[in-house]
Amino acid sequence: MTVIAGRYRLLDVLAEGATGTVWRALDETDRHEVAVKELRAPAGLPADEALLLYARREREARAAARISHPSVVRVLGVATEDGRPWVVTELVRGLSLAETLDAGGPLPAREAARMGAEVLAGLRAAREAGAPHRGVRPGQVLLANDGRVVVTGFGGAPGDTGPESDLRALGVLLDAAADDRSGPLGAVVDALTGEEPAMTADQVERELRRVAGGAAPRSTPPSGPSATPARTGRGEDTGSAAWAGTPPAPAPRKAPRRTAPRRGPVLAAGIAGALLIAGVLTYQAVRDEGPDTGPGPGGGASTAPARPGASGAGGGTATPRS
Repeated sequence: MTVIAGRYRLLDVLAEGATGTVWRALDETDRHEVAVKELRAPAGLPADEALLLYARREREARAAARISHPSVVRVLGVATEDGRPWVVTELVRGLSLAETLDAGGPLPAREAARMGAEVLAGLRAAREAGAPHRGVRPGQVLLANDGRVVVTGFGGAPGDTGPESDLRALGVLLDAAADDRSGPLGAVVDALTGEEPAMTADQVERELRRVAGGAAPRSTPPSGPSATPARTGRGEDTGSAAWAGTPPAPAPRKAPRRTAPRRGPVLAAGIAGALLIAGVLTYQAVRDEGPDTGPGPGGGASTAPARPGASGAGGGTATPRS
């Protein structure tokens, strides 16, 4: 396997486009996986112009490394191999917005608004750091498995880089991503996709966060072993609709009521037992004082009662019961 700059071992291709190839790689210094973008000059570009292009892309990548925002991919460094810059970034696990829309269709308005608000926050942070994006597209927005929305693709083709370009690109993004553009979200899209954005960045972000937070909360799932959330093609819980058709959990069975024991029969049984024991003891005492008492066979005293009329041949003691 190819090792870049003696450190990053290329493992497999994550994405490929006109400007280069993104690899999953292993950083052999700290044994962490990273993403490495192999930058590529357009075919047929003269060598001197290709060198200028690579130099500009390297400067842009180093500028992007100054951005510190959870919605912007972290640039970890720039390596040089074969005279070309290779941009090393964090490896974000998840799907791009383009892949998500292809797999599951448009997003609900609340999810689209949250995504848009995070993208705009990332674009504004990048502009403040001196590394504007130049036009974000669905393939450059990652919906991470940990819930983050991450913007990638900094240092693309030159274009209109004013703040209004971020808003126009966001409007196009929202127009493609949302399944319902008839409510407040639709008003934002209309304001951003006109000839000139009709809202400021502050207004747009505030409105998007309001839409994202104003949806009804998901209902609490029913209890019981059948309560497994359904999943959509986007890997998200479907909310209250996930529980449609799930039978309600049976009501818990009540434990039998414990009643106090009935004391009358127990008391009577105890008295009868005591009388019986007393009678036996009285009988024993009387028998021990009677004429049949005497040493048993082998010189021991017999404790068994004698049978009536059972006397020995020589008028001796009674034979004990076996």
